[in-house]
Amino acid sequence: MTVNQSNHSGMHQSEPEQGGADLENTLKERDFPNNEENFVDQITAVTEEKIQEKTIYAGFWLRFWAYLIDLVVVMSLDSLLIKPIFRAFNISQYDLAVFSPITIGSAVVFYLYFVLMTKFLGQTLGKMVLGLKVVSLKEGSLSWGTVIFRELIGRFIVRTLLYGISYILVGIFPKKQGLHDLFADTSVVLEKKR
Repeated sequence: MTVNQSNHSGMHQSEPEQGGADLENTLKERDFPNNEENFVDQITAVTEEKIQEKTIYAGFWLRFWAYLIDLVVVMSLDSLLIKPIFRAFNISQYDLAVFSPITIGSAVVFYLYFVLMTKFLGQTLGKMVLGLKVVSLKEGSLSWGTVIFRELIGRFIVRTLLYGISYILVGIFPKKQGLHDLFADTSVVLEKKR
């Protein structure tokens, strides 16, 4: 049985009379709860499962090349921002001590680049070029705490205390996480838009 309804253009559309009953039967068959909050929770859980199934985690080599691109960007920023300031104030640019002014300035540029790019865009320029994105495994979007823990604390530990060896973990863990990802419950995935 159909009921004809007309829209503003004068054309007729037909809809089944029992459309609402069919939807209700489908919901009963799927054993969805009647209360709206539980229904939304169950739909959200199913959606998250489907997203997890389709997520492709970025492996070691993609992340390695993205990191090399980022290092080129950071060195360029360092040459454009830090070194001219040191030249202007006649401060040595060749001091290799750990806490020399040039080392501290370069570290600030390095960490600000990774923190700000990851927080506001979810990816650095190197990750953009290769179609990668940092995602939180617990939260919807990356919070400041997660980004700072991943990019500042996690990277510092990995770079200075473990000399980058922990990046090899990316090839071992199922979600392709480095040690800094494990600290912050994040991972790097391939973007879906590509």
